[in-house]
Amino acid sequence: MTTLNTDLSSSVDHRIVLRGATWADYERLLEIRGEWAGLRITYLEGTLELMSPSLDHEVLKTLIGRLVEAWADETDVELNGCGSWTIRSRPKARGVEPDECYVLGAEPPERPDFAIEVQWSRGGIDKLEVHRGLGVPEVWIWIDGRIHVHALRGEHYVEIPHSELLPTLDLAKLATFLTDTNQSRAVRAWRESLRRE
Repeated sequence: MTTLNTDLSSSVDHRIVLRGATWADYERLLEIRGEWAGLRITYLEGTLELMSPSLDHEVLKTLIGRLVEAWADETDVELNGCGSWTIRSRPKARGVEPDECYVLGAEPPERPDFAIEVQWSRGGIDKLEVHRGLGVPEVWIWIDGRIHVHALRGEHYVEIPHSELLPTLDLAKLATFLTDTNQSRAVRAWRESLRRE
C-alpha cells in the first residue's frame, strides 16, 4: 500500500510509504538518489519510506544542530557532526538517515553516538524502531517544542530526562532558543547564555 501526502505547502513533510519492499529495492533507491540530500529514505523490515522534509522541518533540524555544536564548542566537548548519514544493516533489515547525528571523539564510527530526529508531521515509519535495531545509543526526538531523549537499554529505548552522553547539556534550555527565526541570532544568544553560567 502506498500513502501519499499531497499537501504542497512548505510546512508539511511529504511522504510515500511502500510496503513489501526488498533490501535490493532499498539499495537501488539509495543508488538512484545518489548524494542528493532532498530525499530521505528509511527502510524497516520490508517497509520503505521516501520523505521530502518541509522547509520548516529542515530549518528546525539545522538550528538544533547549530545549537548543539555551539554548546560543544563552548564546553570543549569533542563532537563530530555526521549530518544525515545513511546508517544501514542488511542483516537487521534497517536503514535510516537521521535529521542530524553525531559522534563523540575522533574514532572512525560504525554508527553515531546519538541521532536527532524532528517529528514535524505524523506518519511514516517509526524512526525510533529503526534506530533501535541499528544500536544507536541515544536518539533525541523534537516534538512540539520539546526534545525527548531516548537511551538504548538492552533491546529497548527508555525515555530519560536528559542526555547521558552529554549530561551537562540542558536540552530544555536549548529548546527555548528554537523559536527565533534568525538562526545566527539564536546561536549568538545561546553562546552568551552559556558564557554567563
